[in-house]
Formats: sequence, C-alpha cells, structure tokens
Amino acid sequence: MDDFPKLGGKRRKSRPEAKNFTLRLTDDEKRLLIERAGDVPLGIYIRSLILGADVRQKRRSAPLKDDTALARVLAVLGQSRLSSNLNQLAKAVHIGALPVTPETESEIVAACAAVSAMRQDLLAALGLPEGGRA
Repeated sequence: MDDFPKLGGKRRKSRPEAKNFTLRLTDDEKRLLIERAGDVPLGIYIRSLILGADVRQKRRSAPLKDDTALARVLAVLGQSRLSSNLNQLAKAVHIGALPVTPETESEIVAACAAVSAMRQDLLAALGLPEGGRA
C-alpha cells in the first residue's frame, strides 16, 4: 500500500498525541491545588510542577476585560427578537415590500441603536478601542 501516492497535498507535522493521566486527590488537596494555581488551568499548573517551568499553555486570544458587558450583550441577544426583526426587514427590502412609514423608520433607528449598544459592550468586554482593533 505504500506504493500509492499520498492524496491531499502537504502533510502537516503531527504533534505527539497527549495521553490522559488520572490523579486521585482528596477534596482538600484539590482545593489547595486550585488555590495555588490561581488563574492558571489546573492541568497546566500540575504539569508545570511535575515537569518544570518549561510547560507552556496554548496561546489564547485576548482575555475578556469586562465579563459584565459581555453578559449584558448576551442577555439582550437572548431576550430580543432583534436578529429576527432585522432579517425580516432585509427580506422586505430585497423584494421591495418595505413601506417606509414613521413607525418603520423609528423601528429601524431603534434596532440600529440596539446593535450599536451591543457593539460598544462587546468592544468593552474584549478590551478593544472604539475602532475595534487593538
């Protein structure tokens, strides 16, 4: 079978597969480890203790700066029909059936304000400046 050409182009370098390891701890031992680990994930902390300081964690995107702002945006999205309403407006515009009345205009302005407020909260939660880039 080794005579067949490899399909799919370049082959990615494979990393060694991580294997699970179980460690039994009492509640007090686990609580102590969690306390000592602080913001570091427990598995990373334990590996660093066992294998030395050279253990590295995968690099993550920027951490959240404001959990409250993010929670506010997610709550609004979960409770509103904003996405559905905007989708209906877009469909009506595409088929030419959107009557432009003062009520329609005020609803569109309100939807835009809500989207703008969510954008502000998301930027704040991610610690990004007004322009959206760090």
